[in-house]
Amino acid sequence: MMNSLPTRKGIYRTVLVFVAVALAGSAAVISRARTQTSSLTVTNSTNREIKHLYLSAPNSDNWGPDLLSDNVIPPGGSSTVGISCEQSSTKVIAEDQNGCFVSAVVSCGDNASWTITNNLTPDCGG
Repeated sequence: MMNSLPTRKGIYRTVLVFVAVALAGSAAVISRARTQTSSLTVTNSTNREIKHLYLSAPNSDNWGPDLLSDNVIPPGGSSTVGISCEQSSTKVIAEDQNGCFVSAVVSCGDNASWTITNNLTPDCGG
C-alpha cells in the first residue's frame, strides 16, 4: 500500500518553489517602485536647431530612443518631454542639425530642466 502523506523531500521542494516565486515577484515590484516618471524641459539657447534628444544612465553610452520623434527644438525654443528614471539622475544627449552632440546629467525630480547654450562644446566626432 502506498503512503499518501507527502515526503519531507516533497515538502522541501514545494517550499523552495514557493520561495523562488515569491522572491521573483518581489524583485519585479521593487524594480518598478524605483522607476520615477517626470518631465524634462529642454531650452535651446543656441543658434543651432536641436533635431534629436536621447536619455541614458549617467555613466552609460547606451542611449534610448529619440524623445523628439519628428519634432525639433529651434534656436530660442524649448520642448518638454516625459522621462522615466531608474536612478536619481539621468544623462540627456542633444544632437544638432550638424550631427554634433552635447550632454548633461540632470536630476530626475519634478520639473527637471536643461538649458543648452553656445558655451557648451559640441562633440562632432572629430
